[in-house]
Amino acid sequence: MMSTATFRIWRGNASGGGFKEYRTEVESGMVVLDVVHRIQATQANDLAVRWNCKAGKCGSCSAEINGRPRLMCMTRLSQLNLEEPVTVEPMHTFPRIKDLVTDVSWNYRVKERIPKFVPRKPDATDGTWRMQQADVDRVQEFRKCIECFLCQDVCHVLREHHLHDKFIGPRFLVYAAAMEMNPLDTQDRLGDLRENCGIGYCNITKCCTKVCPEEIKITDNAIIPLKERVVDEYYDPLRRLFKVFR
Repeated sequence: MMSTATFRIWRGNASGGGFKEYRTEVESGMVVLDVVHRIQATQANDLAVRWNCKAGKCGSCSAEINGRPRLMCMTRLSQLNLEEPVTVEPMHTFPRIKDLVTDVSWNYRVKERIPKFVPRKPDATDGTWRMQQADVDRVQEFRKCIECFLCQDVCHVLREHHLHDKFIGPRFLVYAAAMEMNPLDTQDRLGDLRENCGIGYCNITKCCTKVCPEEIKITDNAIIPLKERVVDEYYDPLRRLFKVFR
């Protein structure tokens, strides 16, 4: 069934901009990305929007819809109140390039400096390793991340305090956890997490977990266990005493 709705889309670039209203036809089953493409095709041919798979697996179409970080391709119109204007704007945490497109290259620079996975020697004669299924399942959850960077966008340390030079954000704490909690890994990242990655800045508000489209339990399963490991290593008095006598 066809109807009409009003969308307020942010238009502009790094120098500034504002919202522009578009009245357009919508129909049952559409997602926000469908509407953006319709507006782009019929009313605003120069509207910039980043997208790729339209299946919630590439993370390209991240934006803020009615003030909440979401994937445009996974936000159905049936989830929104179309009696009021729907706002669509770029992520706030990253520099704006044009319209709905932001510069997320900082994230890739952060990823490059995190110590990579280095496996221990194989423990079987055929050159393979043995792991408990629980350890496999734990790491597998973190590997579901599609790097949409919605968790980075909503994180108040980056969004409001702009501590990009001190804090790597929830996405890369998950990335570090995927390696740090892997029993095959031989690297020690705890010092780096404490000194260079700013894990202490996270106050576990769980806002990152709430916006994750893959429903990764970012706070409970990745950040808190990493914090506990850092505290055990550097602040546990019994462990420090043991190191002295050892």
